Amino acid sequence: MIKVVLADDQSILREGIKKILEQDKDIKVVGCAKNGKEALKLCQQFMPHVVLMDIEMPKCDGVEGTKLIKTMFSNIKVVMLTVFNDDERIQNALNYGADGYLLKDIDEEELILSVKGVAAGLGIMHKDTYNNVVKKINSYSKISIIENKGLNVFLSEREKSIIRLIVDGKSTNEIAKILHLSEGSIRNAISGILKKLDLKDRTQLGIFAVKNDIV
Repeated sequence: MIKVVLADDQSILREGIKKILEQDKDIKVVGCAKNGKEALKLCQQFMPHVVLMDIEMPKCDGVEGTKLIKTMFSNIKVVMLTVFNDDERIQNALNYGADGYLLKDIDEEELILSVKGVAAGLGIMHKDTYNNVVKKINSYSKISIIENKGLNVFLSEREKSIIRLIVDGKSTNEIAKILHLSEGSIRNAISGILKKLDLKDRTQLGIFAVKNDIV
């Protein structure tokens, strides 16, 4: 069962998205929030697999909410679900660790498939956003978009830092100390990276990193 938290300041939209997602027997919406801070509290309470996050919300917007969640729970997937399709918002969201960026005109089936995809470790991008922005991102953003086995995979700056340290032969404990994170967070991050890239172990990750100029 994929546990999902919804964050949107409009109750009608929250309820509508919840009904769409729960048409699928493999998805359960465990909580709804009106802003990023409320979403963080729900993550602490329910440990969802995926958070669907609007951008424009009062008190704590979706970009700041993503930063808060990813700082505390790097293994929770955060996907922006918004009406905004401009370069700056997309770049900010992805820089803070968002695992995907969807527009609210997405159809019901695509939304369900996107939630399942990001829960499985894939980076998700709305087709219009991809066409307009993705080709520019690698040149000015802190994230990388790498093609792997026919899919576009997103790697954040933190994920790339962890990969580089692994290639340098650092242990989980050493990486945690260098990045000022807990060992548990690093283990979760490494597991997420391996799953995202469809790799089995650190050796395969090292080879992948060299082939894709990550190190």
